[in-house]
Amino acid sequence: MSFFPKISFQREVEEYLTQVFRNNELITALGTQEVESKYQSLLSHLSHPPAFTTVRVNTHLASVKHVKKLLFEEIQKQFKGLCVPVLEHPKLQDILLIPVIGPRRDLEKHASEVIVGAHCGYAVLRGAHVYVPGIISTSRFMKAGDLVSVYSDIEGKCKRGAKEFDGVKVFLGNGISELSRSEIFSSSGPLNGMGIRMIEPVFLSPSFDNLLPSHLFSQNLPSVVVSHILNPQPGERILDMCAAPGGKTTHLATLMRDQGEVIAMDKVANKVKKIKQNAELLQLNCIKAFCYDGTKALSVEKREDEQEGPPFLPESFDRILLDAPCSGMGQRPNMAYSLTLKEVTSYQPLQRKLFTVAVKLLKPRGVLVYSTCTITLSENEEQVAWALKTFPCLQLQPQEPHIGGEGMRGAGLSLDQLKLLQRFDPSAVMSQGMDINSLQDSREDDLISLANKDCIGFFIAKFIKSNSK
Repeated sequence: MSFFPKISFQREVEEYLTQVFRNNELITALGTQEVESKYQSLLSHLSHPPAFTTVRVNTHLASVKHVKKLLFEEIQKQFKGLCVPVLEHPKLQDILLIPVIGPRRDLEKHASEVIVGAHCGYAVLRGAHVYVPGIISTSRFMKAGDLVSVYSDIEGKCKRGAKEFDGVKVFLGNGISELSRSEIFSSSGPLNGMGIRMIEPVFLSPSFDNLLPSHLFSQNLPSVVVSHILNPQPGERILDMCAAPGGKTTHLATLMRDQGEVIAMDKVANKVKKIKQNAELLQLNCIKAFCYDGTKALSVEKREDEQEGPPFLPESFDRILLDAPCSGMGQRPNMAYSLTLKEVTSYQPLQRKLFTVAVKLLKPRGVLVYSTCTITLSENEEQVAWALKTFPCLQLQPQEPHIGGEGMRGAGLSLDQLKLLQRFDPSAVMSQGMDINSLQDSREDDLISLANKDCIGFFIAKFIKSNSK
């Protein structure tokens, strides 16, 4: 039984998705009943957080064993002695998995309420405390030190500074207010810093605020898989085309043992700044980040200035990661998806522009990995079908590690081609939620298997370029 309502979409988007997940290829292969069951399961899982918190160890600075020990000790402190394991993944040997306990259905709700925005609420469900900018409303007489119940305004209907809110709100757990209402909504401007310290969240996940910052990087499990599939080697020249905030960029540099060159691009200056900050924090020197539009990164003529940044000549890179801008429908938790159908369908042409540039920038025998954090066919399997038809020089390749499911039917790809793709599909999970007793009774192999399935929705395709044409 779901704890939260299923994710909601604007009507046109819902109709669009219904057609995608009830396409004729799927119905012919699986039958109407199973197709419908999987689709409803997907909608339900998207509104809940993944069953595990995943962190990547910066193996450039420390061993996984050492960081695992430090992390276990910190989690015991945070969880007041509750024994929650820290697991190593057998196929992703630089990540640690922490089971998420919840939903906890027996929490008592307090009279004093705090309403936060949807994005702040999603962060709370994944272990964060509430920071002042995320607070939209509080009860009239809330003081510092009060016990409060925290709710998420998932539809964005609450007015800032309201003293009460009767709209659609989702209970996230209980906390202690660090500030009074008057301090939070002070006329001298918004404060930063913590507003509510969560003490009884509905989903119990560790907080990573300033926790081993140079040793750990919070990253969803499929996002770690991507870098392993690209498999960069020391001394190579790698391009991360849409790199912010730098999780995959820094992972690629780490896998290369900081030897070679990782060029990271993003067209938003503040995001490029974040990439540079992350590279510095993790002490990685082979990363060079540039504020640049990836669709314009190909130079048709040789440049005189010998500048190391974009645009680049054709066949400049050994491997390219295109983690493309996408509709983001695989992100979890998400209870109310806000994009319009026009916005959702705008990503496919942009992805194709970026992909075309990537193919031209790739050396012969070079590897191109394409990924998204969305669930549509148009941004995933349809893009693979288009790429194979448009670029005869590209061949689909097996992926290692392959721990997600195969590609989804509906784009006209063969079964053999679908098996080469990797789609992380939360609908594959049978149950929802984990309590401390069931956790302690579970075998480690079963927990790892659950972590592989109960993550964000994600898609990966790997190509090799057979010649220079």
